[in-house]
Order: sequence, then C-alpha cells, then structure tokens
Amino acid sequence: MTQTLTAQDVFRSAYENRYTWDKNFPGYQAQVTMTSGDTEYTAQAKVNSDLSFEVSGIDDAEAKKAIEGQLWEITIHRVKRSFTETHGKNTFSFGEKDETGAIEILLGGASEGNSYKVRDNTVSFVNRRIKDKVVNINTLTTVMTEKGYLSEKYESCYVDPQTREPQTAITAFEDKFSNFGGYYILTDRIITTKDNNQPQATTFRFSDIQLFDAD
Repeated sequence: MTQTLTAQDVFRSAYENRYTWDKNFPGYQAQVTMTSGDTEYTAQAKVNSDLSFEVSGIDDAEAKKAIEGQLWEITIHRVKRSFTETHGKNTFSFGEKDETGAIEILLGGASEGNSYKVRDNTVSFVNRRIKDKVVNINTLTTVMTEKGYLSEKYESCYVDPQTREPQTAITAFEDKFSNFGGYYILTDRIITTKDNNQPQATTFRFSDIQLFDAD
C-alpha cells in the first residue's frame, strides 16, 4: 500500500535535512577580512560552543556591526532545533507546484501567511512575515554534506505584503564552506546589491579558522 505524504511530511523532511551543528560543536576562532569597494577591514571573531559570538580587534563601529551581523546570520542558521520546537504550533497544506517542480507549502496557525517551497528535499523558497514586513528568499544552489544541505547561492528582498511586489533591491549571496574537524564552517561570503543598477559587492573572508578544544 502506497503511503501518501502530507504537506507536513514533505516540509518536515526538508527542514530536518538542513545542515546544523550538533551538541558537541566546540566553537571556533577566525580572522575576518571585510572588503567593500576599495576599503578593507580586519577583525578577530569567536563563535562559542553555545553559538554566542564576539568581534574584537577593529575600531570602525559600522564595520564591526556588519561583521557581527554576519556572525548572527551564520549562527542562527546552524542552531539545531527540533521540528516540533520550531513548527509545533503551525499547520501545513499544499499550494501550487512551480515550473521547476518545487511544491509550495502554505502555513497556518502561529505562522499564518508564511509559505515555503520544497524541491529535492530542500527548502528552495521562503516567504516569511517579519513584523510588518515580508521577506522572500530564493535559494538557487545548495551544497550537500553527509549531514544535510547548505545554501550556496541565494537571493533575498523585501516585498509588499499585499501585492508581493519588491520593495527593496534584490541582494545576492554566494557562500563557500570548508570542513574543519567534522564541522562545515563558512569561509567566504560575497554579498551583491544593485544601487542604481550598479552592482555593489561586499565580501567577508574567514581565515585561520581554529576549532576550540572540546570540553
């Protein structure tokens, strides 16, 4: 007898297929080089085992804030939370299938109005309300590891909640990861935005990455 998968089954499988750090993650330190146009900044970064982080060795307040923002992005996506913890108060139903074969998953309950698309057991598109704004994230390519997938190339923008028309320029991301002691860690990120149709790129390079000794 063939079992029919529900929308929750499909979304849960893709959710649990994301790459996250496990409870034994020891944390690491790295040198960060941020390049924007002709300006370059360097700093030291620490990501602790509890996924808190700190940035030191840099005086420029805006550059430090930008690096801290990247560390927040890195850690928030590596947190391992169960499906029930994150989505236990939501309901799920199927929407339309697009031209790429991705199936839309519509959320109800606590996250009413949010939606996702799932393709090849990965979340390929996110439509999420954040307070009074709606962000769209479109994943273009992924990297598969033995413990789940990582987004490699993706785009994001804010859209009008009613019309779905873009309210901001599309920001493109390109990430590279390397395996350190069994943990995949971001080594390079290129963020490209268009200002008056002129691409503006900011790069973050994480080098001299060293895992801390496990307790």
